[in-house]
Amino acid sequence: MINNIVNNGYEALLAGVLAAFFAQVIKFFIFTIQSKKINFKIFTTTGGMPSSHSAGVMGLSTSVGLIGGFDSLTFAVAFGAALITMYDAAGVRRAAGKTAACLNRMMDDFYNNDVQAIGGKLKELLGHTPFEVIMGAIFGVLFAYFFHQYLIG
Repeated sequence: MINNIVNNGYEALLAGVLAAFFAQVIKFFIFTIQSKKINFKIFTTTGGMPSSHSAGVMGLSTSVGLIGGFDSLTFAVAFGAALITMYDAAGVRRAAGKTAACLNRMMDDFYNNDVQAIGGKLKELLGHTPFEVIMGAIFGVLFAYFFHQYLIG
């Protein structure tokens, strides 16, 4: 079975998906240790440390580079898409989260802390700090490398 996924698109796809999944697991444990609370919603939320989006796209692009070469056109496309995703996570989505936090505070004041009357608060944790993105990217690269080494035996 493992021979069917070595050095092909299945390996690259699996490296990206697993890197993102394990980044979410790490995020869950970091949240649990810091807050001393267990919250399984962390597995399905965006934002936080490390960035699972960054881990996933860098795991995918690193795997593509390991399989097809870091000088290949497919690596260039995968890496370019990874850079756009990571920029978006640290830029646009983070700004949207800050805007949501500001709007939530305004709505709290306006509705005298009864925000449920208008449908609840906006989600604030949407993006990542640059550090969270970098840590996710490093995790994705390392995960893809060690996953590839494991598969080739």
